[in-house]
Amino acid sequence: MTRTGPAEGAPDPLARELAGLAADAPPTLLDRIAARRVHVPGPLPGLQVAFTDHGVAYLRAGMDDREFAAAFRARFARPLLPAGRPPAGLVPALRAGRLGGLALDLRGLSDFEAAVLRAAAQIPRGQTRPYAWVARRAGRPKAVRAVGSALGRNPVPLLIPCHRVTRSDGTLGDYVFGEDAKERLLRAEDVDVDEAAELARRGIRLVGSDTTGIVCYPTCGDARRITPEHRRVFRDLAAAEAAGYRPCLHCGPGGPRPA
Repeated sequence: MTRTGPAEGAPDPLARELAGLAADAPPTLLDRIAARRVHVPGPLPGLQVAFTDHGVAYLRAGMDDREFAAAFRARFARPLLPAGRPPAGLVPALRAGRLGGLALDLRGLSDFEAAVLRAAAQIPRGQTRPYAWVARRAGRPKAVRAVGSALGRNPVPLLIPCHRVTRSDGTLGDYVFGEDAKERLLRAEDVDVDEAAELARRGIRLVGSDTTGIVCYPTCGDARRITPEHRRVFRDLAAAEAAGYRPCLHCGPGGPRPA
């Protein structure tokens, strides 16, 4: 039996399929594949940010466009296109030192890295916490060294304020943009860096009030309100508790409290 094509004037099924393939792509397809890059003002010079349809994914300072694009592609393996303007909420978040409602795209992190960044994000502007505090909040109190490595891979510093994390001995420690930038950022947030250095030199980790019997990290907002005549200092929490002090519920120098 002879096979014939469609009757004259009838639509060809193959033609219909080909026409469907030629249809326009969804308008959001490009944003699902590529990230956008934009220069933004902020507390450090030369800030660039990459963002996706999920939120801000990458932030670096002091790179030219080519360096930033290469660093982004090496880490995320996604194309990067210029953006006309930053995502809503980004500039206010950088100005205030608080995320507010700004969305972040943190896909690709391990569970531990994500827990570390969630913990670091809880540190208020103008305060610092040691690596050990972050390890406790991340649910891994013995993983202090690993916390430092996770913070070193923070894709969105400033937005997740790893500059507010210090060494357990009270010294400032390393930072993705360098120790000078870390000190400059903390001073801009009214952290008394000089007092912190002096306390670290003397081996003092905590300060308490003899009127409340509460002990805090030195930069805690409650600690800053202690008058000199009522201020007591301690090398560690064990010494403070032996003297009858209890840990502050705000800054949490006590035991594990996962983020």
